[in-house]
Amino acid sequence: MRLFEKVTAGRQTLKNSIAMAPMTRSRANSEGVVNDLTVLYYTQRVSAGLIITEGINISEQALGSPWTPGIYTPEQIDAWKKVTSAVHDKGGLIYAQLWHTGRVGHSVDRNGKLPVAPSAIAIKGQHFSSQGMKDYETPHELTMPEIRQIVRDYGQAAKNAIDAGFDGVELHAAFGYLPNQFLCESANQRTDEYGGSIENRNRFVLEVIQELVNAAGSDKVGIKLSPTNAYNNIENSDPVAQFKTLIEALNQMPLAYIHLMNAMFPLDKFPHYPKDVMGTFGPISKHLVIANAGYNKETGEAELEKGIAGMISYGALFLANPDLPRRFELNAGLNEPDRATMFGGGEKGYTDYPFLRD
Repeated sequence: MRLFEKVTAGRQTLKNSIAMAPMTRSRANSEGVVNDLTVLYYTQRVSAGLIITEGINISEQALGSPWTPGIYTPEQIDAWKKVTSAVHDKGGLIYAQLWHTGRVGHSVDRNGKLPVAPSAIAIKGQHFSSQGMKDYETPHELTMPEIRQIVRDYGQAAKNAIDAGFDGVELHAAFGYLPNQFLCESANQRTDEYGGSIENRNRFVLEVIQELVNAAGSDKVGIKLSPTNAYNNIENSDPVAQFKTLIEALNQMPLAYIHLMNAMFPLDKFPHYPKDVMGTFGPISKHLVIANAGYNKETGEAELEKGIAGMISYGALFLANPDLPRRFELNAGLNEPDRATMFGGGEKGYTDYPFLRD
C-alpha cells in the first residue's frame, strides 16, 4: 500500500507516508512549558513517518488559547528538548508547528493586551478563554514596524526550534490564524503593501517563510494552508486565484512540503469555493504535498493513488490510536477519540489510549 511506502520530505527520508497532524491539546502550564506527559504523548506516536506538533506560540504576543505551549523562553525550549530527544531515541522525526493566533484570542489570557490582526475587524461569536467563553474583541491593527517584528519573531522561533532539536518547522498559515488573516479579505482590509491585491495579501506569508528558511535552513520548512476553510470568519472572494498565486511563489523556495487542508465545514455559503482542494491546488506545488482532514485508511490510500499528494496526515485518529500505522497495516479496529478530553487536563484522553496487544 502507498501509505506504508517511504517518502522524501526535503532531504529527509520518512519511513512511511503517514503523518501525525498538528492538534492543539492545551496541556502546557500557564507559562507555556510542556511536561513529561507531552514527552510520552509524542513518543507513543513515533511510528508516524513524520510528527507535526501542536501549534507552538512564537512569542508572548502570539498567544490566543490558554495552556498552549511556547518556544520563546529558555524554560520552554528546554522542555521541548526532552520531547525531541525522546522522539529521536525511538527513531522518529518531528517538526514544530509555529503559531501566531492573531485576532483569535482574548485579552484575559494576554496580560490585558488586545489580540492583534492585519485590520481592526473582530471575529463574530465567542472564544474559549481561561475564564470561560468570552465575546471576541476588536483586535489592534498592526503597524508596519509591528509586522516586521512579528516576521523576526518567527525567525527567532525557528532558531529556537532547531536548537530544541526539532527536525524542521511548519508555518501554521491555516484555519484563520494570523498568516491566514493576512491572506483573506474578510480579515485584511489594509491599503498598504500588505493589503489590497492578491500579491500584497500574500506578502506577509512569503516574508515569514523566507525568514524561516533563513533561520532553520533549506528543506526544513513546511507550510500548512486551508484554502477553503471559513473557520474564524475567514472568507475569500477568489480562493483559487489567491492560493494558486501563493503556491507558485512558494515553489521558488526550498521547502520540505506543503500541507493542504480539505474543507472541514459545508461550503453551501461559498459556491465559488472549489470542492476538491487536492485536485485544485495540489498539482500546482513542486514540493511534497501532505493531504489533511477527514481521511481514514481507505480514503487516504485512494488519495495517494491519485498521485497528487505524497503523504496523508491524520489528526483525531492519531490522537486516539498511538499505533495508527500498525492498526492500518493489520486492518485492526480503532479506538474512538474522546471529544471531552481533547483540550486540557492530564493523562486521560492524552496518553492513556490503548495500543494493540501483540
